[in-house]
Amino acid sequence: MTQHERPNLSHLAERTDLAACFRWTARLNMHEAVANHFSCAVTADGSRFLMNPNGRHFSRIRASDLLEIDANDPATMDRSDAPDPTAWGLHGSVHRACPHARVVMHVHSIHATVLASLADSRLPAIDQNTAMFFGRHVVDDHFGGMAFEEEGARCAAMLADPKITTMVMGNHGVLVIGPTIAEAFHRLYYFERAAETYIRALQTGRPLRVLPDEIAEKTAREWESYPGFAEAHLSEMRAILDDEGSDYRS
Repeated sequence: MTQHERPNLSHLAERTDLAACFRWTARLNMHEAVANHFSCAVTADGSRFLMNPNGRHFSRIRASDLLEIDANDPATMDRSDAPDPTAWGLHGSVHRACPHARVVMHVHSIHATVLASLADSRLPAIDQNTAMFFGRHVVDDHFGGMAFEEEGARCAAMLADPKITTMVMGNHGVLVIGPTIAEAFHRLYYFERAAETYIRALQTGRPLRVLPDEIAEKTAREWESYPGFAEAHLSEMRAILDDEGSDYRS
């Protein structure tokens, strides 16, 4: 244990992993000022969850900074450390309605948001990264403004099918869910990479080489069963941060 760790924190492992993901998201320039949010359920029913505090830049978030929130507590926004209201509206709604969504990550990363701004925001399977999302993403075509509670509840309803792991939030950004922090972040990272590949392919003006549905589905399933890939990704992120002396664990 390093001098930066806080063994008395509740849910230390989850806090540490989330903090590492915040730091890495900033490093990849997938953050946006002090907006955007990640959350992780810490109870079996998913109703209590960790989330980043209001107004904190991703590059500075530490394990001890994360709020523990009850999705069923109507007084949440009356707390002295109340979360960002759109974070409460979106993440609270998802954790309340979708217990299978243990981890929820929402960003306005550049290429995912470009995709969300197109008239057709579907992501076709044109390589193995885009194929990861074949039949596993949904497009929200009914943007209703900032994601306060009513808008958050509407979005949460679109994630009821556990097969759907990614929502392209039309005119907004992207939201991914997963059973673990490692899997959700891995998915967020790869969606941004996949969206970039697709956008750059469109920019050539040449016809796309779209995979047949059966090959795209086979590839998506192979991604889902790839042993230990997401865990190794997060482990290496933490190792790099530790080697640099980052205080994300504190």
